[in-house]
Amino acid sequence: MDAFELPAFYLPYPARINPGLETAREHNAAWVRRTGLLGSGPPGPDGDGVWDEAALAAMDIPLLAAYAHPDCDPRTLALMTDWYTWAFFHRDESRARFRSAKDRPDVRARIALLEGVLEGRAPDSPEPAAEADEGAGTDGSAEDEAAPPPPSAVALADLWERTAPALPESLHGRFTADLRGVIADPLRELDQRGRERAPNPIEHLQDRRAGGGGLFCADLAEFAARASVGDAAHGRAVRVLREAFADAVHLRNDLFSARADAADGRRDNAVQVYGAFLGCPDQEAAELVNDLLTSRMVQFEDTAVGELAEGLAASGGLPGEAAAAAALAKALQDWQAGGHEWHAATGRYAPERAPRPPAAASGPTGLGASSARVPAMNLNFAPGLRRRARKHSQELFRETGHLPLPDIPIHYPVRMSPHLDAAREHSLEWVRSMGMLDEVPGVGSVVWSEEKFTGYDLALCAAAIHADSSLEKLEVSTDWLCWGTYGDDYYPLVYGGRRDVAAGRLSHERLGAFMPLDLGLVPQPLDPMERGLEELWRRTAAPLPMAAREAFRTAVREMTASWVWELDNQAANRVPDPVDYLEMRRRTFGSDMTMALARMEGAGDVPAEVFATRTVRELETSAQDVACILNDLFSYQKEVEREGEVHNMVLVVENFLGTDRITARDVVGDLLRVRLDQFDRIDRQALPELFEDMDLDERAQNALRRYADLMKDWLSGILHWHREVVRYGKEDLDGEPAPRRAAMDLASRAAARIPSGPPVPGLPR
Repeated sequence: MDAFELPAFYLPYPARINPGLETAREHNAAWVRRTGLLGSGPPGPDGDGVWDEAALAAMDIPLLAAYAHPDCDPRTLALMTDWYTWAFFHRDESRARFRSAKDRPDVRARIALLEGVLEGRAPDSPEPAAEADEGAGTDGSAEDEAAPPPPSAVALADLWERTAPALPESLHGRFTADLRGVIADPLRELDQRGRERAPNPIEHLQDRRAGGGGLFCADLAEFAARASVGDAAHGRAVRVLREAFADAVHLRNDLFSARADAADGRRDNAVQVYGAFLGCPDQEAAELVNDLLTSRMVQFEDTAVGELAEGLAASGGLPGEAAAAAALAKALQDWQAGGHEWHAATGRYAPERAPRPPAAASGPTGLGASSARVPAMNLNFAPGLRRRARKHSQELFRETGHLPLPDIPIHYPVRMSPHLDAAREHSLEWVRSMGMLDEVPGVGSVVWSEEKFTGYDLALCAAAIHADSSLEKLEVSTDWLCWGTYGDDYYPLVYGGRRDVAAGRLSHERLGAFMPLDLGLVPQPLDPMERGLEELWRRTAAPLPMAAREAFRTAVREMTASWVWELDNQAANRVPDPVDYLEMRRRTFGSDMTMALARMEGAGDVPAEVFATRTVRELETSAQDVACILNDLFSYQKEVEREGEVHNMVLVVENFLGTDRITARDVVGDLLRVRLDQFDRIDRQALPELFEDMDLDERAQNALRRYADLMKDWLSGILHWHREVVRYGKEDLDGEPAPRRAAMDLASRAAARIPSGPPVPGLPR
């Protein structure tokens, strides 16, 4: 890697330091010796010699804990220090021991041993690979059988015993899942080491989040701050808060560790990933990584200030949960500031760098006194201010002209259901009966005319996606496409035109009442969205077992919630952060809902735990991203020029990079290509490895293959539909009024007719 200068980081918060630092150092020095993490010989089967005294002192992991948790008590600080020490050791040991494909069985055995500790097995139990060899060691010798447990397992058992009983119930499951991600990450790193190319940017982001330790650090911050958020952890606000934090932790770490990673032969550092993807030099790639880091920190702030309290209130959160969520945001903010200061001070990633002396831990003590212990460091607000200004300065309804499409290399054959004509007749009758072709009160226009709906030909899309379905199932699939597409058009027109986010949120909340899990009574439907959902829910949910019913309901709820997220961005004239946009786009496009339908149809024999694996997650999200990007390429002019949208991947990249639409189109087209390549690679290589790793029987293997084949039909069908229908082409848009601008004009005229003064009781204002 070429030498590059670290960019100017966004540093909006001062780092503070815990007064218990020296006590934590003394405790940690004794703990690493007691657990065997500090060896004296070369790296070996039991991890001895991974670190020596000098390496451990240069890292100064207690300093990281003291910076990350400036307010916790000494006992908690000691526990945090030991957790971070174990995590670094686990990573360093794995990188030292496991270097090639032949080490894969040993990696899997070590992962199973560590996971067994979390399940209550003693760390001195034989590793699973040894058990498989009739109790002998990996080479069959009695000496291996008697070998002591590896230090990583001994240390983890000690930590788990000290931590698990104190974890709040709502945090226990998340912490365990995130810790399992850290434990399993060496297998991902080993597989990546064997590849000749860097991962694509989306793959890198998701892999780092799953196993890089950022979410694990967020859990420790929540625990140390006594900020358990309860059920609020399942809502968008807390989820985004944690994920934006984790992404920022990983991106910052990659900037500091880029040269060390390259020297170790790794290709999955963010600087390498973005440099390889964009074909730019390392300095430019580092600046881009820093821009994304800044964007994720701004997303963190927007979520903490603008979404957290409102999201908790909307979901019925208790006052204690709101206070805990605020405390969590503060704890994560402290971690960000302290983590950056530790990276600048430590010798872990650049031994030649002169370490920055830490803040003095002396001074006033007691409640709130830690705020007085601020190190001499420079705050830097400029990167965040520039990023925020760019996000909010997008010109709406600007003339773009037609966007020439890049090559879209979806190569799967298009198959078509023989029931297409019948599905077309049924869908027209269904949308008419639901009132979707009627004028919307208060808007003065229809969302869909019969001519528009016929031109959209959603039955064609369903017939290509579900070529082998019965007519009855094809009708259900077609109606869901109609309902979801209508909603995607309805929300911007009805609520977006007048910037009425509150009304859109109320609509989303009401829609949930039309999907009772027990198929019981529902409110009286008031509009086509509610009528359509009530009718569709009963047809779809009735034959489903409760678990599938709950999963499908969640997918629909997340889709309707994503429409409110779009309204909120539109009202604030805020172009989304690229990562937030990508992940929410899977919901706004309805691809999560589509995957839920596909699972019910083609993957019923697959064990539930298989869907939690990295392989299946990446199989699904890579297909979803291809479909979403494809749609954004086709719809660019319609959305940006005709509808004043800020939710389009090409526009998001334009805004983020500060570039023109053609350059942004090329970047987006490349993203589509690399995600499609990844889908093909998983289908061809990773699925067979998953079958072996999880010992899946033939029935489950065939079901998972069917599931992958359904995704191929989904992708080819969506591309075929975009090319055939009347919706996105230049000729389709010429002469058409801009619907959202018309709605905005109507809302403005209506507002102008309302007299000023206090609202009249009983009348809307």
